[in-house]
This record gives sequence, C-alpha cells and structure tokens, in this order.
Amino acid sequence: MTPTRGKSGGDRKVRGFVRQMSREERMLVVLKRNLYEGAWDDMVADLKARLEGRPYIFRLANRITEDLERIERMRAYEAENDVDLSDYVEME
Repeated sequence: MTPTRGKSGGDRKVRGFVRQMSREERMLVVLKRNLYEGAWDDMVADLKARLEGRPYIFRLANRITEDLERIERMRAYEAENDVDLSDYVEME
C-alpha cells in the first residue's frame, strides 16, 4: 500500500514507528481502517460504550482501557507527523 499523506522524508520515520508497534496496536489500526472508516473517534466511542455497558458495534479485546491508551498514542503520532498509520500497517 502506498502512503497517501505525510511530509517529504518522513516516510522512513513513520515506517520505523510502525516497526515498533505491538501486534495489538497494528490490529487497532487495521480495525480503524476496516470497521470505523478510518475514524479513531468512532472507535473510541465504541470502546467507551462497551465499558459503560451500552450497545456497541464490534467486540474487541477484553483490554479496552489498554486499547484506548494505545489509540491515544497512535492518534498523537498521526497528528504530529501528518500521517495515517493505516497507509503503513498490514496485518501479517
């Protein structure tokens, strides 16, 4: 998949970040792309609804709090580097 956003020369930096991501983080990025149309906000709302016992869209891992922390870390990285990690992450 070819990255569609990001600053010139930043591609190597992003690929380095992606190599350091855990399997759980990669899964969250893939789910963001495939189930939530690329929107972290929708995924976060879904996870919080599940924590609160409200209806939710998709069952993720039992570690919702950890997933929310992972999402914040990846969301911050995307904002700082003007990239969408979905352009770089593929599940193995």
